[in-house]
Amino acid sequence: MGAVNSSASDPSRIVVYHRHHARRQRAKALSHLVPALVLLSSLLPLLQGEAPSWVTAAEIGVGAAYVVLLVRELRHLHHHPHHRAAVEWLEIAGAGILALEGYHIWHRHHEAEAAGAPARFHVLPWLYWGGALVYVGLAFGLRHLDARRHLHLHAEGFSLRPNPLVPLRHWRWADIDTLVAVGPADLLIRYRSGREERLSFAHLHEGPALREQLLQHAAGGPVHDENEEPA
Repeated sequence: MGAVNSSASDPSRIVVYHRHHARRQRAKALSHLVPALVLLSSLLPLLQGEAPSWVTAAEIGVGAAYVVLLVRELRHLHHHPHHRAAVEWLEIAGAGILALEGYHIWHRHHEAEAAGAPARFHVLPWLYWGGALVYVGLAFGLRHLDARRHLHLHAEGFSLRPNPLVPLRHWRWADIDTLVAVGPADLLIRYRSGREERLSFAHLHEGPALREQLLQHAAGGPVHDENEEPA
């Protein structure tokens, strides 16, 4: 079992991932087939004898960087699926391809209109530019989204947000009577009011280790493991 991911700046704040995070990251890598197909389509006119332009040269340069980054990303996912770079350069390269291809299409239509073709609004370039903006947002935003998913262990209790899109939940030691470990990765929280709540870590990557770390954090209080044999 690997180490639980904690923030370098705050060891008490542990980044949590879904147990299928690595599989989802590999699926996300498949989304880069879209810029790859766009790159191939931009090279077709060259193969058909069209004179190269600066846009085509830029597409080829960005495309070469894109292929190198794609190979590096796949190797990184194989060895470190739960580590996110500060900037996802593969997404930046994909955005560059989409932006250049959008400009290429717009420029072609602009030249045709200058030569006498009727002026029209062309949706396709804007779709490419919109896609480029999405990729740029992913490049700079994925790490921040990951940081929102965390287990925070602090003096007054703990807090957990397993999904970046849900509110952060807080539990205070002052409200808790006992914590009971149930099954391989669940936790039964018994409140002083008599209410009980079951908190599961089973859907998280290294869920049993996360639960154990929480129990160790609460070791100064009344903690009981239901899975232990009676003395």
